[in-house]
Amino acid sequence: MGFIRKHLSADGLHRAVCNSLYKERLPECTKSDISWRDCIMSGLAIFGLKFPSLLQFEEEKRKKVIGYNLKNLYHVNKIPSDTCLRERLDILLPNNLRRPFRTIFAFLQRGKMLDRYLYFGKYYLMSLDGTGQYSSNKIHCKNCCEKHHKDGEVTYYHQMLGAAIVHPDEQVVIPIAPEPIVKGDGKNKNDCERNASKRLLKDFRREHPHLKTIILEDALASNYPHLSLLDELKLQYIIGAKPGDHNFLFDWIKHAKANEVVINNGGAKHIFRYVNNVPLNDENYNYRVNVFEYWEEKLGGQKQYFSWVTSFEITPNNVFDLMRAGRARWKIENETFNTLKNGGYNFEHNYGHGKDNLCSAMTMLMLLAFLIDQVQFLCCNLRKKLKEKFRIWHKVFESTRSMFQIIIWDNWSQLYESLLDPRSHPPPNWFGMPISINR
Repeated sequence: MGFIRKHLSADGLHRAVCNSLYKERLPECTKSDISWRDCIMSGLAIFGLKFPSLLQFEEEKRKKVIGYNLKNLYHVNKIPSDTCLRERLDILLPNNLRRPFRTIFAFLQRGKMLDRYLYFGKYYLMSLDGTGQYSSNKIHCKNCCEKHHKDGEVTYYHQMLGAAIVHPDEQVVIPIAPEPIVKGDGKNKNDCERNASKRLLKDFRREHPHLKTIILEDALASNYPHLSLLDELKLQYIIGAKPGDHNFLFDWIKHAKANEVVINNGGAKHIFRYVNNVPLNDENYNYRVNVFEYWEEKLGGQKQYFSWVTSFEITPNNVFDLMRAGRARWKIENETFNTLKNGGYNFEHNYGHGKDNLCSAMTMLMLLAFLIDQVQFLCCNLRKKLKEKFRIWHKVFESTRSMFQIIIWDNWSQLYESLLDPRSHPPPNWFGMPISINR
């Protein structure tokens, strides 16, 4: 418990991110005397505090109390101007922001907090999916993807490939460093996501060479080049496969002697049909997969159908758990992307575009702030109590930002405790002056 309280609290997490930046080789910059650490931590503060725009952050930071709190809570010694922040982050490579994600993940491992995410006793489920984050017919950078319309108009857009450790029984997700989808990745959705996934998976395996992982993806990923890459990286998989995209595979199942299992569980009837050691398609006949179909019939008459290919040999004993893992893929959409878009993070807002990497750097910092929040939801009792008090995360974020803007705090614990009960823990300073609260 000591490790959890010290390292996985808000204070420990922000300190860990700050310290990890000392170890990163960042681009040289002689135009400003503001350190890279101050720029990155200021950017993290924007998303950690859920400022709706850079303009509002620029206006608020002029207050003396904001400067003290940025130093005490985010370890920012010198606050960059709006222009400086944009220019510096624009030349920052997204890979330069991967280390803080690894550091926090390592803390979760050491604190044994990831044990609750183990599946089949020894694997972690990692869900991958792409999402759009920006679109414009005018503003663009050299890394924007482009969509050319028949009328000659061009739409410029940014996408991101996200990844997160998930579990069917856990609401909290643990995001992994995302991978920006850039102009050179291809001209269509399939190629863009496939090329970005190659980079993400190779980086993930290099950073976590021994982590036993099951990859969860949608039907775009059930192709031979991608599945063989997962095999090469020693990653297991449960990946969607649509009958319309795999005529050969499902025709084989239709004529094979398939195994069938029926399970009544949770007020629904679960019907499975599976075959092991099936050729993926006629062009890759020697590449074999295990495939299963699933029908869910609820008491009210609603029916759903899903199908997957997997690297696991399917048995009557594990087919239900394989299905639950496969359906956990949607947590990357529901608990990750939807939260970023609708939960106060302003994911689709353009915080800045720049000429090179500003949009991607901002996205990385937003996901890092999301990771810090998720770890607190998982490990921090103070943050859990705040959710019980305010009920809605929007109100927790708004109250936190309000207290950050008007009172000087020595640490995050003080701020959270005062939000829970101002009378039991008086704020220490108001513009540096002691405050007394009538009890």
